[in-house]
Amino acid sequence: MAGSSHGHTPAAWTGVIIAFIGFCVAGAFMVMAQPVGFWAGMVITVLGGVVGAIMRAMGLGQPKQSRALPHAAPAARREPAAAES
Repeated sequence: MAGSSHGHTPAAWTGVIIAFIGFCVAGAFMVMAQPVGFWAGMVITVLGGVVGAIMRAMGLGQPKQSRALPHAAPAARREPAAAES
């Protein structure tokens, strides 16, 4: 996983930071027994995912990979042996 740079994009960082702030808001209001604040924090958490997806669609995320396995070596082709005369 270290070689794939998974998540090291502006879209990923922004989405996670917004979701983390929402999680903290929801947790604080849950401890204070304030349901409206808790649900506001949950909305912020979901907003983080939406913002990350929009930024990825704008080209600020990981580029899409082809369906080929990234670490698989290409199949070796065997050449037929030349006929000796």
